Amino acid sequence: MEAALRTVVDVLTGKDNDNIEYKSVRGVEGVKVTEVQVPGGPTLRAAVAHGLGNARKLLEQVRKGEEQYHFIEIMACPGGCVNGGGQPIQPASVRNAIDIRAERTKAIYSEDEALTIRKSHKNPRMMKIYEEYLEKPGSHKAHELLHTHYTERENYPEECSRL
Repeated sequence: MEAALRTVVDVLTGKDNDNIEYKSVRGVEGVKVTEVQVPGGPTLRAAVAHGLGNARKLLEQVRKGEEQYHFIEIMACPGGCVNGGGQPIQPASVRNAIDIRAERTKAIYSEDEALTIRKSHKNPRMMKIYEEYLEKPGSHKAHELLHTHYTERENYPEECSRL
């Protein structure tokens, strides 16, 4: 979310702004909300939901008109994929000695702070993909290939659930 917010500020102002830290969206629990004041522009609201229960609550608030956001990031696992079920399982002796999730999260932010490129739109690989294949951000091709659409489906018949 932080790299995306940095990009939004640059795009809306039309200039290369400092690498602003959006620490208010960091963390692994609940819903984190931040407001970003775009210099000479609007104040943007962004939310990050950790866990599907929190995502449900956040989206319900939006549906009811209780909250409005310009950007929402939903992470099924608290803290995102870096803390998800796909991570290597550590023995109890390690899990009991250190907080692995906290250490992973700290390492990710430390790596990010050390990077020279910290904005999505400045990533040379992404720039090359757009230049050679997707044409430009927001193009029909980019939208078609990068956006996901969901279709509501009925539950499986009971006999299928016994397979």
